[in-house]
Amino acid sequence: MQRMYSGHHGWLLQWLQRKLGNRGDAADLVQDTYIRVATGRSMPNPEQARPYLVQIAKHLMIDLHRRRKLEAAYLEALAALPEAHAPSHEDTLIVQQTLAAIDAALEGLPPKVRETFFMSQFDGMTYSAIAASLGIAVATVRKHMLTATRACFLAMQQCGEPVCAC
Repeated sequence: MQRMYSGHHGWLLQWLQRKLGNRGDAADLVQDTYIRVATGRSMPNPEQARPYLVQIAKHLMIDLHRRRKLEAAYLEALAALPEAHAPSHEDTLIVQQTLAAIDAALEGLPPKVRETFFMSQFDGMTYSAIAASLGIAVATVRKHMLTATRACFLAMQQCGEPVCAC
């Protein structure tokens, strides 16, 4: 791990900075990439280190863009509300904290589970399409969705948000 970090950290940071156009986001994603490597089940061969790091970093960039898209949609929806119907600053803060808790819960899930959830909820894909895209069974997609949904509900409960029992 130390050899991979020292041998590829600078390169990965530059690669991400070119892709994102932002050194701060790039540095965060480099750190997240190495955390994924450290907590992963296997370590790539030295000659496969860069493709392995790029694959993880690409998934993290997708997650980052989806989070930012969700935040932008929320802020846009708030801006479109008439002032009389706009939520209070306290309510806005509660929503932001809840979204952060859900984001953290999803971040703690295995990559395939998280990707399944995102494909369903943000990309609007059917379970069959997700199964075909990820090369897994529809039953596995259902299982992943149940895992992700439970994680979201748990995060909401921990924030004190009422959770529908439907």
